[in-house]
Amino acid sequence: MVEDVPEALLSARDDVARFLMSYKFAIDTVMAKVNILNEEFRYTHDHNPIEHVSSRLKTPASIMEKARRRGVPYDLNQIREAILDIAGIRVTCSFISDTYEIRDMLAGHEDITVTEERDYVRNPKPNGYRSLHLLVETAVRMSDRTLDVPVEIQIRTIAMDFWASLEHKIYYKYAKSVPQELLDELREAAETANRLDVTMERLHAEVREQGDRAGTPLPGPEELRKLPLADELLVALAERVNSERSD
Repeated sequence: MVEDVPEALLSARDDVARFLMSYKFAIDTVMAKVNILNEEFRYTHDHNPIEHVSSRLKTPASIMEKARRRGVPYDLNQIREAILDIAGIRVTCSFISDTYEIRDMLAGHEDITVTEERDYVRNPKPNGYRSLHLLVETAVRMSDRTLDVPVEIQIRTIAMDFWASLEHKIYYKYAKSVPQELLDELREAAETANRLDVTMERLHAEVREQGDRAGTPLPGPEELRKLPLADELLVALAERVNSERSD
């Protein structure tokens, strides 16, 4: 029965609920801005840089596990200061240049403050990982206080996202002890994905230029994917990834 639960435990439960709610509200705030951009580009521009948007809120168990690994005391205030990726948003784009365009548009909002940027697109990690990471803060107005809540935003292309998803599954399968040979293959696949991104961006620019000259409507990502060269690159990447997954 609820009345049998110690008052201190009930208070702690309420504190944790309010703690997590502040991050959920921060996600809602930033997601609303991303969705507005998505709708605007969909209906008023010839190219929408946003392909897909998702969000996630770490579970209490995941937060506690990360606090344990980092040696952070189980105190909500200290966890808030030390763990900055409790709230996360991922934006998937068509082209590399889109990642920076979205970064600039989000950073232009008066109620979003970029506190940190890690550019793994121009400076990929040693394993080949490419993505643009932003740590932003947005104000969340609760009933009795206003909090500046951090949200991690990852912006990456479809190819980058595909590779990152595969890499995550492989690390999970091998419990993070991935054989070196497979790590080398993953790095090669990352380079293949990057070459695909670079080629698709070049093709997109060329088609836009020709469209401007001819005054004809510009094709979007779906039309570009139908180009023979793009198909060959996609097939090559898929074959490489499938061979790794079968191993």
